[in-house]
Amino acid sequence: MFIPKEGDKIQIQSYKHSGNVHRIWEETTLLKGTRSVAIGANDRTLVMEADGRTWITREPAICYFHAKHWFNIIGMLRDDGIYYYCNLSSPFAWDRNILKYIDYDLDIKVFPDMTFSILDEDEYKIHSKQMNYPDEIDYILKKNMDDLIRWIRGRKGPFAPDFVDNWYERYLTYRS
Repeated sequence: MFIPKEGDKIQIQSYKHSGNVHRIWEETTLLKGTRSVAIGANDRTLVMEADGRTWITREPAICYFHAKHWFNIIGMLRDDGIYYYCNLSSPFAWDRNILKYIDYDLDIKVFPDMTFSILDEDEYKIHSKQMNYPDEIDYILKKNMDDLIRWIRGRKGPFAPDFVDNWYERYLTYRS
């Protein structure tokens, strides 16, 4: 299995359960890449939506993916603190210099004070029917939603104090 090395530029591709491309982040710097974990960073990167629209991210972000967890976490560094956007998703997979995963609609937005909101439950219900999500996927996602909330409340993984700041400092060493 080919795994990009630290410092490589990778692309992140998000798909829907149907197999259609959902969103592509054009360039992310890989800070840690193994079979089980990927940590990357980007700032002002081009994002392409499935409908062809494009936009550019507004702030630096640290992206955390795990091969055993059905979620990924993006920590966004803003002037008033770190905001997190968490996607309930399939575990990631490498395809050369492309990190791929399936987005399952449900999201959690976490604020700097560690309060959070669960988002897109209606979208999940609609897509679950449209794309025939198996009952097993529903069970896995609910369990992983509970796990993710435990991580947030326990300040585990990317929610730990200094996690995002430390990885951002490493990212800055590649930006010269």
